[in-house]
Amino acid sequence: MADYYELLGVSRDADADTLKRAYRRLARQYHPDVNKDPGAEDTFKEIGRAYEVLSDPQTRARYDQFGEAGLGGGGMPDMGDMGGFADLFETFFSGFGGGMGGPAGPRRRGPRQGDDLRLDLSISFQEAIVGQEREVQIRHLETCSTCDGSGAKAGSGPVTCTTCGGVGQVRRATRTPFGSFTQVAPCPSCEGAGQVIADPCSACGGQGLQQVRKKLRINIPAGVDTGTRLRVAGEGNAGQRGGPAGDLYVFLTVQPHPQLRREGTTIHSEITLNYLQAILGDTIEVDTVDGQRQLEIPAGTQPGAVLTLQGMGVPRLGNPVARGNHQFTVKVQLPSKLSAEERELLEGLAGHHTRRGHKHHHKSGLFGGLFGGH
Repeated sequence: MADYYELLGVSRDADADTLKRAYRRLARQYHPDVNKDPGAEDTFKEIGRAYEVLSDPQTRARYDQFGEAGLGGGGMPDMGDMGGFADLFETFFSGFGGGMGGPAGPRRRGPRQGDDLRLDLSISFQEAIVGQEREVQIRHLETCSTCDGSGAKAGSGPVTCTTCGGVGQVRRATRTPFGSFTQVAPCPSCEGAGQVIADPCSACGGQGLQQVRKKLRINIPAGVDTGTRLRVAGEGNAGQRGGPAGDLYVFLTVQPHPQLRREGTTIHSEITLNYLQAILGDTIEVDTVDGQRQLEIPAGTQPGAVLTLQGMGVPRLGNPVARGNHQFTVKVQLPSKLSAEERELLEGLAGHHTRRGHKHHHKSGLFGGLFGGH
């Protein structure tokens, strides 16, 4: 047989749409109902085989690498009676939706794992830093306690499905340009199990599962942040037919703090000093996630300076003994009004400062800048 790409008149890198258009054009041209020339039917079969191979990415890859030898032989199926030409292409290109080929053996569904569940939980800034145990309520599916998950009423059990005869599959013949193909799909009555519950359990309606509200205690480790996901094994929905339960995933959202801001394992906040504290230095009480702590203010601290308390930040998730720092950005508050005594003292200091410097720099220096002209 000639090269499949040459048969369809396309390049070797042709995409799926190009292949489809080429096949449709040639199929119309060589279809036996339209073209009565000798050899038209054989050509029609050849282009059908070429499209069948090249339209499937897996068989196309084998053909590109090994040629026809990589396809394991396999000729065209018998064309048979294809019916009207008008609906031929619609039947073929609508897709098969199931497997093709010969008979398949029984396929019964075994245990199936339950679904995972998601719980969104909001916690405070403080709770995220120090960690805690929280009680939450969830609704999930548990194995029915009345029928122990069988779905059948006490004293009864499953019976063979009459739709599929216990096979768990149904078949449907589909006629295509290449002949008749058999589609195999799970039985809609028993969902592939091959058996159905004739007398279902009244507590669970034959499902073997019940919706239950349950309280859980969840351990929130220190150092979590918004977006942290906690997994609670086995607290999702129960599995069917003895399958394992799914997991519960808790997605955390941390509420903002009015004064503190977090950046990784570092906590940021601001402190406001009066001008005398900034000039002379001081020891002040500051708020941290561990309560109030003392912070040393060095003499001559400038506005915008950053002071640090080591090890007073956020614990590292999974290693709570390793903590970040708490950084304080300094703001200096200047008085808007001065008493007569304060003004006299400051003017004296400003004059003293000016006499020690150059006379023409009367406004230089801290006090000259703050109280220029006095």
